[in-house]
Amino acid sequence: MMASVESDIFDIIAEKAGVEREEIVSDARLEDLEIESLDIVEIVFAIEEKFDVHVPFNANDQALAFETVSDVVGAVQSLVEEAGGSVE
Repeated sequence: MMASVESDIFDIIAEKAGVEREEIVSDARLEDLEIESLDIVEIVFAIEEKFDVHVPFNANDQALAFETVSDVVGAVQSLVEEAGGSVE
């Protein structure tokens, strides 16, 4: 499921950022994809809905900072595992 999680997140980011799916790679910086704070909020909501997890994200708190697509994938994989799901 790990590849599925990554693929689903790539799709969500591409849709919410309004970029082509092919532009989304693991080491892509969200800033370079021109993803702004509102986009991050929409991405978080979509991830929560898709994976049935709560992402502890507060736009005013940089404690959970996503810099790259890989950061987002890693955080979601951890949340899915904590929720009892499988990311294999």
